[in-house]
Formats: sequence, C-alpha cells, structure tokens
Amino acid sequence: MIGQPLLAVGLMLILGYLGGRTVNSLRLPRVSGYLLVGMLVSPSCLNVFSHSLIDEDLQIVTEMGLAVIAYSIGGSLVLERLKRIGSSIIWITFLQAGVSWVFTTGVLIPIMPFLTAFRPPIYELYNTHLPMALLIGAICVATASGAILAIINELKASGPFTVTLLGVIALSYGLTVILFTLAEALSQVLAKPSSVSWIEMLANTLKGIGLSVLLGVIAAVILLMIARLVRRREAMLMIVLGAILSTSGVAASLGLSSLLADMTIGFLAANLEPRRNDFFIVIEPIEEPLFGLFFGMAGAQIDLEVLKSTGPLAMTIMIVRMIGKYFGTWAGATISHAASSVRNYLGLGLSPQAGWTVGLVLISEKIFPIPMVGKVLVNAVVGSVIISQLICLPLVRYSLRKAGETLEQRRAHEDRSGSE
Repeated sequence: MIGQPLLAVGLMLILGYLGGRTVNSLRLPRVSGYLLVGMLVSPSCLNVFSHSLIDEDLQIVTEMGLAVIAYSIGGSLVLERLKRIGSSIIWITFLQAGVSWVFTTGVLIPIMPFLTAFRPPIYELYNTHLPMALLIGAICVATASGAILAIINELKASGPFTVTLLGVIALSYGLTVILFTLAEALSQVLAKPSSVSWIEMLANTLKGIGLSVLLGVIAAVILLMIARLVRRREAMLMIVLGAILSTSGVAASLGLSSLLADMTIGFLAANLEPRRNDFFIVIEPIEEPLFGLFFGMAGAQIDLEVLKSTGPLAMTIMIVRMIGKYFGTWAGATISHAASSVRNYLGLGLSPQAGWTVGLVLISEKIFPIPMVGKVLVNAVVGSVIISQLICLPLVRYSLRKAGETLEQRRAHEDRSGSE
C-alpha cells in the first residue's frame, strides 16, 4: 500500500495516461479511463493507495481541478458569442436545465428510501432524501462537452444542429455551477437543521452567492492589473493559476463558493481583456495532467461495496436525467420554433453526463452529518457518470447522423445536388 503523496501522484499520472489510451481505443472518452484507473488503485479494490492518502493528503488535487474547471467555464461565456447564438439556444438551455433539475429532483425524492437503505426514523425527508435529490438534480444539468466534442470532430459534423448543441452545452456549464451553489446552500440547512427560518436561509444563500461573485470580481480586477506587466506566456500561467487558486482559498476560508468566484474571474477575463485568449491558452498545457489526477482521485473515492448497492440509484439517475433533458429540450425547441431535427434529436445529443460534476459531488459529500449518506451520494453519481459514458455517447453519434450534419452526409447531399 502506498502512503507517500508524491509517489501516488506520479503513479496516477502514468496509469491515468495508460487508462486513457486504453479506453480511447474502445472509442470512449479519456475521462472514463481516468475514473477506472482510480477505482482500481482505490482502497476498496486493489488497495494500492491508502485511505489517508485519498481522504486527506491528495484532496488538494480535487480542489485545484475544480478551480481550473470553474475558471474555464466562465471563460466560455463570451458575451459576443452569446449574442450571436440566437434566442432558440437560450430557450433550449434554460428549459432543458430547469426541467432536468426539477424532474430529476421530483422523481428521486419519493423513491430515494427504496433505492437506498436510508429510511425513517433516522433518515427523514428533510435531512436526507430532499438534500440528496436537490444536489443530484443540479449535478445532472451539465453535459459531457469533451466527449461530445471528440465525436463531432471524429464525424467532422457542422451545421445548425451542431452549433446549437455546442451552444447549449457551454451555457449549461454556467447554469450548473449556479444551480449547484443554490442546491448546496439549501442542502446544508436541511441536512443540519437549526433555528434559522426559511426566509433567513434564502437570504443567507443569496448573500453567499453575491459575496462569491464579488470576490471573483475583486480577484479578476487584480489579475487584469498584474497581467499588464506580463510579457512571457510562462509568467501569464503563474499569475492566472495564482489568482484562481488563491481565490479558491479565500472563498473556502470565508465559507463562500469557490466555484462561483473562479467562474466570475474567467467570465470577466474573457469579456473585459483584449488579450483574453492568452488567459486561457496558458492553462491548456496543464489541463490534461490536472484532469487526469482529478478524475483519478474521483475514481479512488469509490467504494466498490457501496457502488454495488447504489447500482439501482445510479441507473435511475441516468434514466430520469435523460428523460428530463429530452423533454426540456423538446419544449425549448418547440417554443422557439427551432428546426425539427433540433426538436427531435438534440435531447439525445445532450444525454451524456459531464464527468467533471464528480468534483461537485465530492464537495457535497461533507454536507451530511452521517458519513454513509455522503458516501452513497458520491458512488451513485460516479456510477451514473460511468454508465452514461457507456450508453449515451452512441446516442450523440445517432443524433448527429439523424440531423444530417456529418461530413459523409454533407458530401452525399452535395453529390446529389450536383447531379441534379
């Protein structure tokens, strides 16, 4: 068993690379390989990494990974692009996000006691089932952008359907962070009851969101001021990474949302800085190794015994999420008078669950006073992500082909048009 942090990090990087290559050969995203490698070295499988290593020493890896992800999400929300994408994408984004959150939460609340061992009188609706359902519902809003982008590149797909798909995914990332922040704040109050009234709870939640955004604004202003002195790309990486991580640390110290704060930095850098590309290009070289460690650590958190028992819950999460995504997308496309291909197939294209949301559930694990509740939540969400990656990615290919936007289909259409 390994208990030395540096040795563990080195092995996770090497094994993560090999795992990513292996699943790539099976036409699965690298994220799946990182998760599987983490599961293999976990204390519950091959017991290569110790419990203290996973639960304490390497927790900073998860926090760093989430900080960079939140910053990148904010950077993807460029106002110039959002103005060009049209009202249909706005309608679809908000309705598919809202319906998937509300529908997933609403379905899980009554059936949670039957899918888990959490039954009254110890585990009640307000301290267990409702907070779990709220968190899972918020996490289900995000869609796996990396895997979908890989499929789009593989098929060389382009056209209105593809543009809409990518636009909805980008906007959904920002909505996921905001909805999760709300769900997390509500869940903390529900899971740890106090004398605070619902009005006070809502006021505290909104205050926390406002202060988190304010912290991000202050950090972004400082970052942009220092960036004027920078000439070398390596130096830019130093100050960008320093701003992201220090903001996360301040947010954690003040009990604020580091996700919202870092997302605000990315958003302001992308929209206020003329050299905005420099602020995000410098992050790209470190993203892959950082994400390899991040998802490897997420996989190492899995307890295979608990995972077996949470199988029905994981499968239910995936199915309910798909239904919510499909009908929310259909409603948004219908209201905005989008093309029939978007109305009928975009929901399938949005079905894969985002792997980075595993980091969100690792944060929410600590909300519950009874550790087993958090452990079941983590394993159920990780299980649903893995199942989703296996089952839903073929649906993305199917939706792009049904929309007729693959390179092969476009060439065939051009040939028919030319012959006529």
